[in-house]
Amino acid sequence: MQYSTRYIIAFSAAVCIVCALFVAGSAVLLRDRQERNVVLDRQKNVLDVAGVIKPGEFLTPAEIESRFAASVRPKLINLATGDINTTLDATTFNQREAARDPATSRAVPPNPSKVFRVPDQALIYEVVNDGGDLNAVILPIQGYGLWSTLYGYLALDPDMNTIRGITFYEQGETAGLGGEVENPRWKAKWPGRKVFDSQGRIKIAVKKGPAGTPEKDPYQVDGISGATITSRGVTNMLHFWMGKEAFGPFIEKEKEKEAMPPVAKS
Repeated sequence: MQYSTRYIIAFSAAVCIVCALFVAGSAVLLRDRQERNVVLDRQKNVLDVAGVIKPGEFLTPAEIESRFAASVRPKLINLATGDINTTLDATTFNQREAARDPATSRAVPPNPSKVFRVPDQALIYEVVNDGGDLNAVILPIQGYGLWSTLYGYLALDPDMNTIRGITFYEQGETAGLGGEVENPRWKAKWPGRKVFDSQGRIKIAVKKGPAGTPEKDPYQVDGISGATITSRGVTNMLHFWMGKEAFGPFIEKEKEKEAMPPVAKS
């Protein structure tokens, strides 16, 4: 049986409409679940880079939420001054959207990391121990590699200099090469490294080839074999976000607080 051109067009249009309605309906119905999964992934990465999740440990979504609530305090800081911002809700703040909006961000000078704008406020995470004392500070980082912008977190000890860990949760680098930034073996080389030297200069870098131990070679990390540009991108992003255009003012204030003698408890 042959069908007329009008019938074929009408039938095709009807199929397209039904499929579009199905896709749109699925997106609406699954939106809450998708948003929760995004939050869970962020929480898991924060816990992981802080060492709260042990290597190979599996946590259910409920366990991730529980552990995050017990040990992590999200905070907003003013990047220009380094001061804590208590007027905005850190739990609902979207840093990427803030960085894209000229009303809530500022342009920065050209830099090797290809960061063009930074938000006025940045979302950080303080990790505390069972006694409520500060255990680590998690800073968001991003920068361009070879093919993509890499998004991740850098965890620092309370001295704001010793690296606790690094992780990348979104990147589009070449699998097996630049994509090795997500390899646990490479990430395991970061703890114990130092960001700043004794003069306060940013010295941390991913070198070409192997680096020594954190004790003997505190400012360098092994390069990723076959991924020189991605490795350089990691160095560039750390130098940018630890510098004066980003977390520099906050880091300096935290170092000053850390150097102050503890207040005696009455």
